Order: sequence, then C-alpha cells, then structure tokens
Amino acid sequence: MSEINKGELSQLQAGKIFVAGHRGMVGSAIVRQLQAQKCKQIIVRTRAELDLEDQSAVNDFMQSKKPDYVFLAAAKVGGIHANNTYPADFINDNLLIALNIIGAAYRSHARRLLFLGSSCIYPRLAPQPMTEDCLLTGPLEPTNEAYAIAKIAGIKLCESFNRQHDTDFRSIMPTNLFGPNDNFDLQNSHVLPALIRKFHEAKISGAESVEVWGTGNARREFLHVDDLAAACLFVMCLSRGQYQAATKPMSSHLNAGTGTDLTIRALAELIQDIVGFSGTITFNAEQPDGTPQKLLDVSRLQMLGWEAGISLRDGIASTYQWYLDNAAGLD
Repeated sequence: MSEINKGELSQLQAGKIFVAGHRGMVGSAIVRQLQAQKCKQIIVRTRAELDLEDQSAVNDFMQSKKPDYVFLAAAKVGGIHANNTYPADFINDNLLIALNIIGAAYRSHARRLLFLGSSCIYPRLAPQPMTEDCLLTGPLEPTNEAYAIAKIAGIKLCESFNRQHDTDFRSIMPTNLFGPNDNFDLQNSHVLPALIRKFHEAKISGAESVEVWGTGNARREFLHVDDLAAACLFVMCLSRGQYQAATKPMSSHLNAGTGTDLTIRALAELIQDIVGFSGTITFNAEQPDGTPQKLLDVSRLQMLGWEAGISLRDGIASTYQWYLDNAAGLD
C-alpha cells in the first residue's frame, strides 16, 4: 500500500465511518482496507435495513449515527448490455443514492465524504489518456450515458457543496474494476468477469470456442478492486490542502487506475490462458464495442504518492480462484 498521511489516518481510525454499499465489490474491499488499518467504528447497513433511495430514511440514519467519514460506494452498476437495456433504472437509482447520501452527509455535519464515480464520465472520444480536465468537454458514450450522467451529477454535488458550504467532499474516478465479489452474471456483468465465466464454462463443457462481443479492438484499462480500496483510503487521508491543490482548478476529482491498457482481444487471450481453455475465440462484430478506448491519466494521484500494486495477470488469477471457490452461490 502507498504511504498514507499518518496524521489524517489517526483521525480516520478514531472516527465513525459509514461505508455505503458494503456488500458490493468496491464497498467490501473498502471495509477490508479499513479493518486492515485498524479502524474500529465501521458502520454498515444492508438494503433491507436502509434503503438508500429513501431520502427520509437516509436523513434519519445519518442524523442518528452522525458518521465522521462517509465512503459512497453504493451504486447500480452493470456492463454494456445492462446499461443499454435499463437506462432509466441506472440514472434514477444512482441519482437518488447520490442526492440522498451527499445531502444527508452535509446536514449531519460529516467531516469528510468520498464519492466513487467511473471513467465513463468522460467523453466517448476524449483524448487518451484522459485527464480529469476532460470532464464535460464532449458527448458521452451512448450505451452508458444514463449511468455516466448520474456519476457526473455526484461529482458536481460534491463540488457544489464544497463551494457553497465549505464541506470537504471528495470524488475518485476509478477505471474498470475487477476482483472478489464481482458480478459474474453473463447478461449484466462487465467484460472481465463475464469472460472468466465464459472461458471456465467452456472449459468444463468441452466447448470448441468462446464468443466475445465486439471486434476485440476496443482498448480497456483494468484495476484490481483491492488497489482501488487502497486508493480510496489514501485519498480520504489526504489533508484538505493536499486534495485541493491536486484537483485544481475545479477542486473536483482524481482518477484512479494503472495508466496502462490492452485490447479486449488481448484480455480474452490472457483470461483463456489463465483459465486453461484450449479452444478458439470468436468475435461477434455485430455486438457493440462501446467506447474505442478508455485509458485514464493517473499522474495526479501518482504525484501524490499512490500507485497500483497488483498486476493484471495476478489479479485475474486470484479473481478466477475466487470465482471457483464461490461459483455455487452465484447463480
């Protein structure tokens, strides 16, 4: 893990911390990191216990618990198919979650909040690698526009509360994530977990080939979720001055990624090798590629002292092992 600001970490360790979305891939990784850093007062709630889309319930909860720190990792997420099929759900649910938690954090006087967004906030044809300043400089990718708009709204909510009310709300924009507790559903998952499952099932069934959506030419960057969780703690523990200096002129958000990408074809071949599937790969060009390339410029976060530590091969291998250990409960 990159070196965390020790003075800020000690305050985090002593404070009450609410992790919204603790059962998801990102939220569960953040909880693991907090526990590793010996944070004792971690507050979590299941959806049955607290509906984050219910403003009144969220307000009552935040006023009752008064967390010092809030990690907003809760979100409705999915791959190209899910985003393209259910755009109303993606924009509605994610807007409500952001509005309710960020507003309640202000009203309950939370010391600091970290909002988690997505690299899809950037224009479809943004210059590569994408800097934080690319935000709102061009049209979005149509297949996930609804989700992206909700995430942009979350960034702007944090930025606006900071400007008007002098809050310390922060945002981090991760690249494509993978790891333990990922969604391996073939209809609604992202490309990496979907490919792990496809190649595994093809290997078990003795299939001759595996079909991959798109041409295979689109380029993507991937970050292990444990690396992101480490980045989240790192950013939360920056001093206010450090964060504001790093995010000027907007005091808005920071990118989190590896700074390297590969084609979907290369990704498929890597997963094929790790899983041990001996058949062939076919590409269905009638299905969408999505954005041609999504590579983040992560220089701002690296200059602050953080960088990813888990290689793509090692991360995929451990994720595949997690899938094998937990496959029975995924269907």
